[in-house]
Amino acid sequence: MKQLFLATLLGSTIAMCTAAMAADDLKTLEAAAKAEGAVNSVGMPDDWANWKGTWEDLAKNYGLKHIDTDMSSAQEIAKFAAEKDNATADIGDVGAAFGPIAVKQGVVQPYKPTTWDQVPAWAKDKDGNWALAYTGTIAFIVNKKLLHGSEIPTKWADLKGGKYKVSIGDVSTAAQAANGVLAAALANGGDEKNIQPALLLFADIAKQGRLSMANPTIATMEKGEIEVGVVWDFNGLSYKAKMANPDDYVVLIPSDGSVISGYTTIINKYAKNPNAAKLTREYIFSDAGQTNLARGNARPIRAEHLTLPEDVKAKLLPNEQYKKVTPIKDADAWEKTSKALPQKWNEEVIVEMK
Repeated sequence: MKQLFLATLLGSTIAMCTAAMAADDLKTLEAAAKAEGAVNSVGMPDDWANWKGTWEDLAKNYGLKHIDTDMSSAQEIAKFAAEKDNATADIGDVGAAFGPIAVKQGVVQPYKPTTWDQVPAWAKDKDGNWALAYTGTIAFIVNKKLLHGSEIPTKWADLKGGKYKVSIGDVSTAAQAANGVLAAALANGGDEKNIQPALLLFADIAKQGRLSMANPTIATMEKGEIEVGVVWDFNGLSYKAKMANPDDYVVLIPSDGSVISGYTTIINKYAKNPNAAKLTREYIFSDAGQTNLARGNARPIRAEHLTLPEDVKAKLLPNEQYKKVTPIKDADAWEKTSKALPQKWNEEVIVEMK
């Protein structure tokens, strides 16, 4: 952390600096957070990953008032930078790729929760500036009633021979769609630098007239426009649960491989309530906070260390489905490849559509 902040005075006597506070000093942190009395977030709305449960717990346990403003990952980082003299946000939730970006831009401060050692190395910044609280793995959501006689696809290879349409969304704007391409590449021998195997797969599907431009969402699913969709697992599970006939759908991780990524909290370097923000991260990584995320169909980063209630466990896919998932190993290479993806997609895939 490049700068120290003076916390709200407790009574009028106690002041704390928030530079990488020791995680075991929770009582001191809790007292400072209670004195601040509020935590303001961006990109953490009630209905995403059940953040509502976390905000309710923080209010009940520590008296923290809360307001969220929903926005994209890039907008969150820009807001932190633009409002450094009068910050309105204390904490945000951004896609995995944006954690390192926030660090490079110097708009975050570190905090390592007490469960830090149970967070995989690939999913956290060594200095505590960011850590994925929950993961997203590219999955299929399948409408069993719209397969036109084909079997339920369980791997990427199955997509080549099906009679159904495949919907991946807009690879130029949606991280979900871009990661869907990467997942298909990884499953077929590619990597962050080489997505050609995925482009060939989707070009083949396009040649057959089975590539759908519909974005897999609640709205398009309700209209019957999604036969097989490529989505984050937590989105697929959430969508299925909200359908009028959820039993018509199956959500699964392709067995020949997929990519696992996720979302990380970032604590504003200029936060007016830095201790409340740190306590929020502490709670998010606790057993209770991780269980809250699972209630929202998000797979907790500490899933292997939790004993979830049976009703919550039922909201997630079984652990064994994640045996062949791979995290992004070369983030810099993937950033370059993903920027070039829209043009390559148009030149090699869209051109083949009938």
